[in-house]
Amino acid sequence: MSKIKLQALTGSAVKNRLEIGPGALDFLASTPEAKVLLDRADRYLEAIGYTEHGVRHAKVVAKFARRILEALGKDPHTVELAAIAGYFHDVGNALGRQHHDLAGAFLVKDLLMQYEVPLEDRLIIMEAIANHENERLDVADEVTAAVVIGDKSDVHRTRVRNTEFITFDIHDRVNYAVTRSTVRVDIQKKEIILELEIDTSISSVTEYFEIFLTRMLFSRKAARRLGCGFGILANGVRLA
Repeated sequence: MSKIKLQALTGSAVKNRLEIGPGALDFLASTPEAKVLLDRADRYLEAIGYTEHGVRHAKVVAKFARRILEALGKDPHTVELAAIAGYFHDVGNALGRQHHDLAGAFLVKDLLMQYEVPLEDRLIIMEAIANHENERLDVADEVTAAVVIGDKSDVHRTRVRNTEFITFDIHDRVNYAVTRSTVRVDIQKKEIILELEIDTSISSVTEYFEIFLTRMLFSRKAARRLGCGFGILANGVRLA
């Protein structure tokens, strides 16, 4: 907690004020409210047959968003905003899949207000959550851009809940075929690269693009907001 400014306020109501900086996400993720939000969202998606969207996915997206902005030299405050938005981006699924991005923004607003996170910081986090699925519009903010790329880059076999391979649909098959996925930033070339290892005995690279093409185009749009290109490296071969 030494890196977090969490202050008790005096007056008629005693509240906690959280300053966004290194360690803020760790604090928020440890709260009972955060655990309920992620659990309810993931349980709903499991019930309707979606891949994993729980704590694992939340941590991966937060990690990728943080890595991108740190590599690009952004300040610790902005980096932490992106990590927080990345961690909580899918909690709106607790209220249903349709418009889960907008629902999530307002669910997280309630959590942030409990700790008196400043309005501007709340709005940046809410904007990123509310727009992480909005592929039709340009990405307007660097925090949103990092969250979009982090979210769309999390393809991995551990996300597949279905244990019966014979019943896999194409989404299960493509996710299960990816044995490693990570994001790195090439500072010299100003490029964000999604690196994949795909077991082509399970799914072809062509099938990957069939399912994830729109996501990759959205990631490219987000990368442009960060002044970067976006590329994909699959099994050591540059694909895009």
